[in-house]
Amino acid sequence: MNYKHHWLTGEPVNLPVGKAVCVGRNYAAHISELNNPSPDEPVLFIKPATAMHDMMQPIPLPRGRGTVHHEVEVCLLIGQRLTCADADQARQAVIAVGLGLDLTLRDVQSWQKERGLPWEVAKAFDGSCPISGFVPIRQIGRLNNLAFSLSVNGQQRQQGNTAQMLTKIPELLSFTSQHFSLLPGDIVMTGTPAGVGPVSPGDQLELVMAAVMAIQTQCV
Repeated sequence: MNYKHHWLTGEPVNLPVGKAVCVGRNYAAHISELNNPSPDEPVLFIKPATAMHDMMQPIPLPRGRGTVHHEVEVCLLIGQRLTCADADQARQAVIAVGLGLDLTLRDVQSWQKERGLPWEVAKAFDGSCPISGFVPIRQIGRLNNLAFSLSVNGQQRQQGNTAQMLTKIPELLSFTSQHFSLLPGDIVMTGTPAGVGPVSPGDQLELVMAAVMAIQTQCV
């Protein structure tokens, strides 16, 4: 896999590919659909650079490891180091916005959770983080009012808006930077709305963000 950050036009982004810091349980309806308790603060986990996959290429799904679920998320590309940053500093560090999939081995995750074990094996496997191209932040407008959706085989599965987040983007980035330094080329995945479900080889996916992005891809 040879993943590189790129603009939506296909031109390369002059930043290294780093980690993805992911946020769990940031949409109330998604918390309810999985019967999870609502957190008092953001739930964070990390996907390594080896999890990244260019969404314009077919998405390979793991075989023989149970059900694979889609979780569509707005992702933020970081352009400057953030360590213990406040909300204003965090907001200024975002240089571009895209869409990503937090692919999840749901059966594996459930097995791990039942036993009180970490569940990175269900979330951070190779190719578990397909990423779209990025749109420069100047073309986005308000980060806290971005509509986005995911359709599978022509049927809408997920629809959300960043206005529905339990922790808004500047505060989320500030909180994240208290625990993990964010470096240029890192991505922050901001959580998924309700409607997560299985994907299978051959499924056709369409991801849309407001009026600025529409991506078609396929699972294999």
